[in-house]
Amino acid sequence: MFYLSQLQGAPVEDSHGVRIGKISDLLVFRDDPSPRGIFLIEGLDNGSWYAPAAGVNWSEHTLHLPFSVSQLETAEQELSPRQVALVREVLDKQVIDLARKKPVRVNDICIGDDWHVLGIDNSPLGLMRRLAPPWLLGIRSKHTPASFIPWERIELICQPQEEMQDEIQPAPASAAGLPIISQPSHSTGGQLAELHPADIADIVHQLTASEGAHLIEGLDNELAADTFEEIDTDRQVQILEKISTQRAVDILEAMGPDEAADLLAKLPEERAQELLQLMTPEESEDVQDLLEYKENSAGGLMTTDYIALNASRLVSEALEAVRASIQDDIRAAYVYCVPDETQDENPLLGVVSIWDLLSASPNQHLHELMETDIIAVRTDTEPHIVAETMAKYNLLAVPVVNPAGFLEGIVTVDDALDVLLPNARKRKPRRMY
Repeated sequence: MFYLSQLQGAPVEDSHGVRIGKISDLLVFRDDPSPRGIFLIEGLDNGSWYAPAAGVNWSEHTLHLPFSVSQLETAEQELSPRQVALVREVLDKQVIDLARKKPVRVNDICIGDDWHVLGIDNSPLGLMRRLAPPWLLGIRSKHTPASFIPWERIELICQPQEEMQDEIQPAPASAAGLPIISQPSHSTGGQLAELHPADIADIVHQLTASEGAHLIEGLDNELAADTFEEIDTDRQVQILEKISTQRAVDILEAMGPDEAADLLAKLPEERAQELLQLMTPEESEDVQDLLEYKENSAGGLMTTDYIALNASRLVSEALEAVRASIQDDIRAAYVYCVPDETQDENPLLGVVSIWDLLSASPNQHLHELMETDIIAVRTDTEPHIVAETMAKYNLLAVPVVNPAGFLEGIVTVDDALDVLLPNARKRKPRRMY
């Protein structure tokens, strides 16, 4: 096994035994679970080349190539979005340990005899290996480190990948038919996306704002939004300042309107208005309506994601509406009964729980099931009163009405719990309904 620290700066000779330069970096495809490196060679005459690891030989602390300089590809083109330079972008940087769900520092990188990257060395010895001469470390420098983390168990925190084209045209081969640098590898499908959004948020809180932004940008819109909702508002603002405007808009649109409104309320007015104008009219309208309410009120806590149906609807129709709402990522605990669901302003007539819908006959009408002794709060009700009301009546959500009795939104149990938690613990719990 080799270490990147041993290879970096080592001399390189061509097939004729002529020294042509030194190893500057080792490039790999970031989405390959067991990547074989491509050497970046810095020439003696200020030129540089790419050399595939296949067929090269390492002896006497020198890299011996099986071909001449004329057969190498010059390092003039930029790296593919799927490629990463280990020295420049990984060594001394943080990566995500997916098993332990935390960022760790890369003190060295372990490479197999076949030039496949095996993993990273997170141990103090990895740092010492780069500072102390080999004779001082002795045989320990050649063994698998105690803090070895396999390559397939880590996620890189580098500049986010760009969207790849559905069909990638193969690049021409070099003069010797060697693999060209821009040739993509097969994607393994991002293991970070398999973590729970709350776990990803925990990782983001341990990173700098820039690193957190890179991590968020590497997720799809839905997962990025779910993760964003688990992040403290102050850190949300910091990250939003470091990602592209369009990406910020995409994430805001995928977030719940109440969460998006809370975030935009923390931004400078000019920036908030810029993002609102770029959002779709439907999403923007819901968020702007919520921004009109004071933060320290039920109106400031509520969301407009709820199910309101005519009281004359059948149970079967209500269940179908519930199924459709799930497709829109609205997991309601109750159906709210109103006179005319097509109108924006409706008095609240009653409430039916999902459990009652499941146990009722499909042909029953909602007005036969609805609870008319309604527990509700006003838009100006203080948050602690809202939370106490929900706790007293064991509610998963409480409707919010204006002074005229019209339904404006609902406060869900996760937002109520956030009110009761101390400031240091105010992290959004995952919706459970």
